Amino acid sequence: MIQIGLVGNPNSGKSSLFNALTGLNQKVGNFPGVTVDKKTGNTQLTEQLAATIIDLPGTYSLYPKRGDEWVTYKVLMEQDTDVKVDMLVLLADAANLKRNLLFVSQIIDLKIPVVVALTMMDLARQKGIEIDIEGLERELGVPVVVVNPRKNKGIPQLKKAMAATATHQYRIPSRDFITNKELAPQAVDAVKEEIAGLSDYKAIHYLINHEHFQLSPAEQDLIEGKEKAFNFNPTKTQAEEILQRYARIKGIMQQTVVEPDPLHKSLFTEKLDKLLLHRVWGYIILLSVLFLLFQSVFLIAQYPMDAIEWTFGYLGSWLSSVLPQTWWSDLLTNGILAGLSGILVFVPQIMILFGLITLLEDTGYMARISFLTDKLMRKVGLNGKSVMPMISAFACAVPAIMTARNIENTKERLLTILVTPLMSCSARLPVYTILIGLVIPSKKLLGFISLQGLVMMGLYLLGIVLAMLISYIAKWFIKIKEKSFFILELPMYRAPRWKNVGTTMVQKAKIFVVDAGKVIMVISLLLWALSSYGPADRMSNVEKQYAALKASQPANVDELEREENSEKLANSYAGILGKSIEPVIRPLGYDWKIGIALITSFAAREVFVGTMATLYSVGDDDSGLLLREKMQQAKKADGQPVYTLATGISLMVFYLLAMQCMSTLAVVKRETRSWKWPAIQLAYMTGLAYVMSLLAYQLFS
Repeated sequence: MIQIGLVGNPNSGKSSLFNALTGLNQKVGNFPGVTVDKKTGNTQLTEQLAATIIDLPGTYSLYPKRGDEWVTYKVLMEQDTDVKVDMLVLLADAANLKRNLLFVSQIIDLKIPVVVALTMMDLARQKGIEIDIEGLERELGVPVVVVNPRKNKGIPQLKKAMAATATHQYRIPSRDFITNKELAPQAVDAVKEEIAGLSDYKAIHYLINHEHFQLSPAEQDLIEGKEKAFNFNPTKTQAEEILQRYARIKGIMQQTVVEPDPLHKSLFTEKLDKLLLHRVWGYIILLSVLFLLFQSVFLIAQYPMDAIEWTFGYLGSWLSSVLPQTWWSDLLTNGILAGLSGILVFVPQIMILFGLITLLEDTGYMARISFLTDKLMRKVGLNGKSVMPMISAFACAVPAIMTARNIENTKERLLTILVTPLMSCSARLPVYTILIGLVIPSKKLLGFISLQGLVMMGLYLLGIVLAMLISYIAKWFIKIKEKSFFILELPMYRAPRWKNVGTTMVQKAKIFVVDAGKVIMVISLLLWALSSYGPADRMSNVEKQYAALKASQPANVDELEREENSEKLANSYAGILGKSIEPVIRPLGYDWKIGIALITSFAAREVFVGTMATLYSVGDDDSGLLLREKMQQAKKADGQPVYTLATGISLMVFYLLAMQCMSTLAVVKRETRSWKWPAIQLAYMTGLAYVMSLLAYQLFS
């Protein structure tokens, strides 16, 4: 059993080859930064030789800028204590060979046994590129094998070359790709004398990055001393190295690669980019695309979401009619079943959203969106890649936060995750709809502009503006010093891979159901328990009171049962909690019943409507209009209406800004691998919601 590292530039087909070699079903994508963890799998090279394939994060060169690139770099420099590789399989994109050969040349000079797997040959042929494989192999001095992992072509030949390299039938080139020693001759010799077994090129990397290596303090001081003694300049050395490598690569390309006229090759892409990246039309087209994306998520997802809700509603009613009225049947229908419904109802939106985003990625337009918006986003501490998560959050923050993985810079990714939930997700729509109907008159401005529609749009715009403001403020407090490089390859326009779209949709849904679903179920069961049980004396008094009323008023049993349920909720632990926080929320214009809704809404915002229906004793068969009428008639202890304009606006602002979504917090924890950031998010959003709601209530009172 040998260890083989799988390396290459992002978008070179590395994940696809890993799947083909190991048979494991991993994420396949074409956006830089998708592979962020080390993945392993076994393969059989020959009858006598097996290998563990280690899929390392994609990187463009041996000069890491991002965290995932450092993972690969440390493995290649033998500084990772967990991962040691005997040889490498290096993927090179035939359609972008010049850029890929830079990394190939650096690996050759590290003196690690390597096989070059040449991918994207079909795309290269479409671009009119012809490559002399034997000539390329001769110039590089390492085996080169053409593979198409998507179609499982070239895999046997690659395994044969891997086995031959592992058994030393192919030898490491004795001659460097470039004369590395001449870049810093005295410093290189000095480091090689002190640390045995280094190649000239590896010695240069010890001089540049030794602070990140696992060396003794004495060795660190020694290398630092050599740097100063011989005036070693890392930046100048790196620049000279890259120039020399590209000069040699240019010569190899001239001898082994036939390329078409570059003017003809880029004609279609350039014409399209002139329109899509235009200073005016580019933004108009972008807004149109995002509008269609936003509308499609709602329109297409509406039908399966309605079907899921109807199915669970029917199933709940059926179970309630056939099961005995016991605590375990209530737990099953109102706890477990309601929890499952809260998880699965979002699956259509997640699948459709990621399907559409994958289409944008595969066609090449996603990179253009990031390019267009980078200048604006950078001013508030974000970058162009933050746009899609924020736009996606209008449907649901859970998948939107998952897409933030594509942002390489740690600080910008964290800022994006922290502000993305401020976008008004679809779960807020039921809350907005009922509250706007309650407190905003149905008027038309100028005869055709709906006042209620303007308020709805204003809520969405307020979320965007505050997200930008919070990001601008937070960037001064997050002390991560990682430098931001917005390096983005603008890919060729091409037809989407429908299989990849389907695979991504299924995998994202699976991640949501399995990971975030666990937390949702736990919270749902906890809320059921808090809402179903209370102090024994209180619950007993309610039961005795309504038992007497039912005996004296047999004609009103149904109405009395609804009132009893509402009274039990008021005396449950959740109700007690609602009344206990009433002094805190009274300045916002809220009563204890709204307090209960705020608490239950922390599982999911749309629970607000269901909680109101229960509190105001509205049966399941009543319409939304009847609920609105009940809420309109609700009075405070002093006889004043509960839902005034000030209270309604305050409540809408609170639901816009508060972090009332346990699944979002679960995903933030999963993406950041820490409870620190979800805690910060919960604290700042709840605090912001309180302050802004208080201001809104005072302003409109």
